[in-house]
Amino acid sequence: MGTAEIVERFRVTDGDGFRLKHFDPADTCGLDIDKDSAKQLLQGGVQRLRELQERLYAGKRWSLLILLQAMDTAGKDSTIEHVMSGINPQGCRVVSFKAPSQLELSHNFLWRATCALPGRGEIGIFNRSYYEEVLVVRVHPELLKKQGLAPQLMGKDIWQERFTSIRAFERHLIGNGTIILKFFLNLSKAEQRRRLLERIDRPEKNWKFDAADLAERRHWDAYQASYQDAIAHTASEAAPWHIVPADNKWFSRLFVAAAIVDCLEKRNLEFPEVDEEAREAMARARDELMAEGDDGESRLTKGRDDG
Repeated sequence: MGTAEIVERFRVTDGDGFRLKHFDPADTCGLDIDKDSAKQLLQGGVQRLRELQERLYAGKRWSLLILLQAMDTAGKDSTIEHVMSGINPQGCRVVSFKAPSQLELSHNFLWRATCALPGRGEIGIFNRSYYEEVLVVRVHPELLKKQGLAPQLMGKDIWQERFTSIRAFERHLIGNGTIILKFFLNLSKAEQRRRLLERIDRPEKNWKFDAADLAERRHWDAYQASYQDAIAHTASEAAPWHIVPADNKWFSRLFVAAAIVDCLEKRNLEFPEVDEEAREAMARARDELMAEGDDGESRLTKGRDDG
């Protein structure tokens, strides 16, 4: 199975018939490789991503927005670390969405995401995102009551209305040159249990343990139902979801890198054309630099040595 086929296998572009339970968190598409081989494959993907990012950054035509959603311990942070480690930090920004501040709560639920969007030529990574407003807020209705909404705005249709707002928001971004990739790191309950126990039992990982993760685990079924509904209502051809098998970190990292590369390659990104005026300026600059000759280079080298 080729890379494009693997990406397509977990890509959701239409909510009709979508069932989260049909996706196996331990799926590796039959790949049976050791960690060293997986690391080499990932390095190849990261190298290609670096090349594509350079073209994206130089062209200033498109921006890329990557959304990572998952249950706790699924590997959002490590995915960002391993997949995006080799790209130019000037053109990439990671935003982690925690509990909203009072300022953020005084605006509409998409406001803080709007303030963090990547500009043209940039990659923006949302570690959690505006989807928290139809996930954690739905699982914990008491959070909705703290948002200062009028009672008549908090009726039974609020989640459908928020799905409508999200779809409209994403269409607006796409129409203005933002490429959107949404990833749900699909972790099994058994694997989450293993990772939580590892954080408790291994001293070097104790710092990662948060009792709140265990509290949220008690709402596992409610979260799965909320993810099912959110993905089904917001998946589209232009803003697809990817249901990433996350029980094996090596595979989830490979997949995310492959999906980003696949998406950018389809854009046929090229370096911007240089106009005649710029070519003439470069020709004059070249003549000036060549006129300095080796003596100029020697003086520069000597100056560095003397310093």
